[in-house]
Amino acid sequence: MRQVALVTGSTRGIGLAAAQALAQAGFAVAINGPVEDEELHAAIGHMQALGAPVMAAAFDVSDVSAHAASLAVIEDRLGPLTTLVNNAGVGVLQRGDLLDVSEASWDRCVGINARALFFLSQAFARRLLARQRDADLFHSIVNVTSSNAMAVAVQRSEYCASKAAAAMVSKALAVRLGPENIAVYDVQPGLIATDMTAPVIEMYRQRARDGLTLFPRVGTPDDMGAIIAALASGRLPYTTGQVISADAGMLVPRF
Repeated sequence: MRQVALVTGSTRGIGLAAAQALAQAGFAVAINGPVEDEELHAAIGHMQALGAPVMAAAFDVSDVSAHAASLAVIEDRLGPLTTLVNNAGVGVLQRGDLLDVSEASWDRCVGINARALFFLSQAFARRLLARQRDADLFHSIVNVTSSNAMAVAVQRSEYCASKAAAAMVSKALAVRLGPENIAVYDVQPGLIATDMTAPVIEMYRQRARDGLTLFPRVGTPDDMGAIIAALASGRLPYTTGQVISADAGMLVPRF
């Protein structure tokens, strides 16, 4: 049997890079976007060109009522899921003073970045625990949070809060699922060149060159994809509950 992964928010950026890396590692992969649109079709076409077993899984992760049925459809098509990569995430509606943060921006960040991650992980774990699993296959949840789970970006405080919540969910899942031989990891990307960071990435490229990061460059989605695939493939054996600070050493304390 092969490993089967659902990667949320995988039509572009880190999610698509993770899906590609998993496919190259031999996984069958469900590509997720909130709706069936041209972006989702393009991602599927890209993955099919790699020769990977792949399917479109169009559902809105924030709709908790859709989780169980969506997972069932994936398993009917690709086989029993072994891996969930919670990558789907959103930024703030507007950067600015935390005293001006709107309820809409708060609810959007928390709803997708933390609430959806929690309940999709719950639905995934329930499916795994309800059946016999192949002991030769590695089973895991890989959550993509952010270095802002640890470090404050005051102009994006609601985003930071949502990612900190997701980081704690990762720890709680690791404690609950460890006895079931299901590993849980929290990948915390730092400065990564994606569509979300495009408006400010040149400023961060310069800050990286000036020493904000220990490696003087920003990261790429492919960097993150390689990390996620390594974790999901069990290439860090005898580990769970780890935070992977994928930030080029940005948060290493220095004097």
